[in-house]
Amino acid sequence: QVRLEESGGGLAQPGGSLRLSCVASGFMFSDYAMSWARQVPGKGLQWVAGLYSDGKETHVADPVKGRFTISRDNAKNTVYLQMNDLQPEDTALYHCTKNIRANPQVIEYDSWGPGTKVTVSS
Repeated sequence: QVRLEESGGGLAQPGGSLRLSCVASGFMFSDYAMSWARQVPGKGLQWVAGLYSDGKETHVADPVKGRFTISRDNAKNTVYLQMNDLQPEDTALYHCTKNIRANPQVIEYDSWGPGTKVTVSS
C-alpha cells in the first residue's frame, strides 16, 4: 500500500522560508520520479516541481523558479521541497505525488499524500 506523508508546512512571512518533507512507503521509492503539487481552494492541483528517480535532474514550474528547490534522499525514502522568498500567492495545500512516468514533467500521478498547509502572510 502506497503511503506518502508530508510535513513541514506552517505560517511564514513574505520573504521567509520553509522546508517541506515527504516520507514514502509501500513501493520502491528509488524507482520512481516524484513531484510536489499544490492546491488552492476551488482550484485543481498545480504542479510545482519534480525530479527523476535518481534525483540528478530536477524541474520547477515558472512561478517558483529561482525560489523553490526539490531534492530527494533515496536512502531515507524522502523527497524535500525547499521554499525560499515565499510570497502570499504561494499559500496552498502542498502534496507530495508519485509520478506514473519516468519524466517528472509528465504530470500524471497515481498517488498523493494528504498534504501539508503553507500559509504566507504578514
